[in-house]
Amino acid sequence: MRPINDRVLVKPADAEETTKGGLIIPDTAKEKPQRGTVIAVGPGKEDAKMTVKIDDTVLYGKYAGQEVSHNGEDFLIMKEDDILLILD
Repeated sequence: MRPINDRVLVKPADAEETTKGGLIIPDTAKEKPQRGTVIAVGPGKEDAKMTVKIDDTVLYGKYAGQEVSHNGEDFLIMKEDDILLILD
């Protein structure tokens, strides 16, 4: 898969299985992750270069992106503007 324009393909991190105190979180109570790894980056638009790179770990908004499944794996495709920050 190859994104176009200012789109980014992100592999979301797995949802937390337990709390910090060690309690197991049931599937129905798990929160949607807001962190992931950049898998592919589009070329950008004419007037703006892309800031994120492949393998960057990023944080994005709770409802950002469009969910996509490919070869049994789940991904998010989103505009670079939906990414809030890059984790170092």
